Amino acid sequence: MGNVEQFVDIVPKRVVLRGFAGNPIKAKVKIIPKDKYPFTIKKAKATNTKNIAFTLDETKSSEKTEYVLTVENLKKTKGRYVDAIKLKTDSKIRPEIKIHVIGNILDRPKNEKQ
Repeated sequence: MGNVEQFVDIVPKRVVLRGFAGNPIKAKVKIIPKDKYPFTIKKAKATNTKNIAFTLDETKSSEKTEYVLTVENLKKTKGRYVDAIKLKTDSKIRPEIKIHVIGNILDRPKNEKQ
């Protein structure tokens, strides 16, 4: 078995949006290119934009470029969904990175005020 070299650090590996319907539910994912395999993200696109919205920000920390993907739930009613955000890169090794999104929206407890 050969060693598989990491191309990118993705923290966390997948997005889980869990919370009560009507409450803001957001998650952040850090995408950090490895020094050996630098790349830039050219485009980001969700498979289905009905349940999620997202923003992608590029930051520089100590000469390294990192990306922060912020994903927000748009679903207003109870239910589950799965989605994926595809990040197009300028890398020959991995022209696309896929971030999986899982949504689990719960009914608000009856005794809780909105």
